[in-house]
Amino acid sequence: QVQLVESGGGLVQAGGSLRLDCTVSGDILKINLMGWYRQTPGKQREMVALLNSRRIPNYADSVKGRFTITRGDAKNTVILQMNSLKPEDTAVYYCAASYSDYAHITMDFNYWGQGTQVTVSS
Repeated sequence: QVQLVESGGGLVQAGGSLRLDCTVSGDILKINLMGWYRQTPGKQREMVALLNSRRIPNYADSVKGRFTITRGDAKNTVILQMNSLKPEDTAVYYCAASYSDYAHITMDFNYWGQGTQVTVSS
């Protein structure tokens, strides 16, 4: 089993920055790909950023150039640095983990965190 715990959400003004951390515990050796998704009420959960076992990132077009996904110094953390935030970035952000290095849709992921709220005011 693997547990994911997100932290770092909050309220920020447009143009500001936030950092989200995901701490992974349990049987982490089986995990290859980590990612961040977000969801707003009435909409499907959408991919924000993915990081595979070779540390190659993949970003949604809407966040390219503004968000960065990295592994923390401790191998069991994944960080999403969000800069130049916009009101449309407001959502609940979820950390996700997959045994597959090729996961890209929600059903490919084996584990999810509880989510953390990010609110960007205009």
